[in-house]
Amino acid sequence: MTELRYIALPTEAVRALQAGAEDANGQPAERAVSNGPANPCRHCLREIAAGEEMLILAYRPFPEPQPYAELGPIFLHAEPCRRYAPSPEVPAMFLDWESLLVRGYGDDDRIKYGTGGIVRTRDLQSHCAALLADSSVSYLHLRSALNNCYQCRVERV
Repeated sequence: MTELRYIALPTEAVRALQAGAEDANGQPAERAVSNGPANPCRHCLREIAAGEEMLILAYRPFPEPQPYAELGPIFLHAEPCRRYAPSPEVPAMFLDWESLLVRGYGDDDRIKYGTGGIVRTRDLQSHCAALLADSSVSYLHLRSALNNCYQCRVERV
């Protein structure tokens, strides 16, 4: 089976956003207070607890704009948090979710048609490994099954 690693947003980019850098829309992040569930931080890959300050911002998880480079809302802790270390384990936060949208991309950062689908969390590891066994798939995105929001990247080890 293909070995995987789940990758959170890079700390350098997150710290810049926490310090007031502009998001993918050229705006500063909005500050808000988490109401609890459904506010996942894309840096530590944990839910932002109720009452904690958070940032809401536009993020584009691609190196540059192009037709397939989707941009959408994400949440981050407003205060520095420890980055989820790239790991072969499914981040614990996702284990509480019923399913995720998984989509594959090629070296050109464009969708590999036929790779996208809603996957039950219990099948996530084997599904991602099967997609990445195809050498034309360079990496995967995990996204919210309900809202299509970017969660993290999955790569081969």
